[in-house]
Amino acid sequence: MIQNLANMYAEERQLWIVERARSVGRVEVAALAEELSVTTETVRRDLTTLERHALLRRVHGGAIPIERLGFEPALAARDSVLTAEKERIARLALAELPDEGTILLDAGTTTARLADILPSDRELVVLTNALPIAMSLSVRPNITVLMIGGKVRGRTQAAVDAWALQALADSYVDVAFIGTNGITIERGLTTPDTTESAVKRAMIRAARRTVVLADHTKVGQDHLSRFATLDEIDTLITDSGLDAQLAEELRGQGPRVVLA
Repeated sequence: MIQNLANMYAEERQLWIVERARSVGRVEVAALAEELSVTTETVRRDLTTLERHALLRRVHGGAIPIERLGFEPALAARDSVLTAEKERIARLALAELPDEGTILLDAGTTTARLADILPSDRELVVLTNALPIAMSLSVRPNITVLMIGGKVRGRTQAAVDAWALQALADSYVDVAFIGTNGITIERGLTTPDTTESAVKRAMIRAARRTVVLADHTKVGQDHLSRFATLDEIDTLITDSGLDAQLAEELRGQGPRVVLA
């Protein structure tokens, strides 16, 4: 029995279950109950909660991570997990901002947190394909928002397809802040949707520097469509939950890796 697991709060226990499922591919109710020193009923309630948040899918006797089924969690579901880590990542990303100039904010829950804390003491032009980000920044007097148009994906509230690609082809920014669903040494940066992948690829081409914002659970995940190799990004900002050896392996592929 691993020490101190029995003293976890429910949210901590559920996060631990998700990370275990992602690392081994499947979790079993009985094994979790024994390892966490809780009842099987408690584990089942945890799995039900995690399925409701689109993080796990219940299967007979346990659960599997939603990524294994090819599903992409909705924006609200992703926004409700790892909130402290995402906020720390966003705060570190402030150091990557130019004193003035143009930045690009990709759609995503961590990039949205960066949008929320953009400083009020500098003039910035912000390009974004994310409806929530554009709406939140539109009232800021020091920020000029340029909305990248296109077909809006309901799941992520991101504009995609030909209109978005054309706008990006005609744009050039100082820094692009990009989100990702997966990062691996072997496949680079990936996402489940091919249209969002194409937009992310165009964002990277449109930027002088590319900074990826991703919590540590994205590392080790592969998805359908690759939009960048590791040597195509300048900086990866993630959280301290990332294994130190894996962080070094990522640095060896080119990007600067910063842990929040």
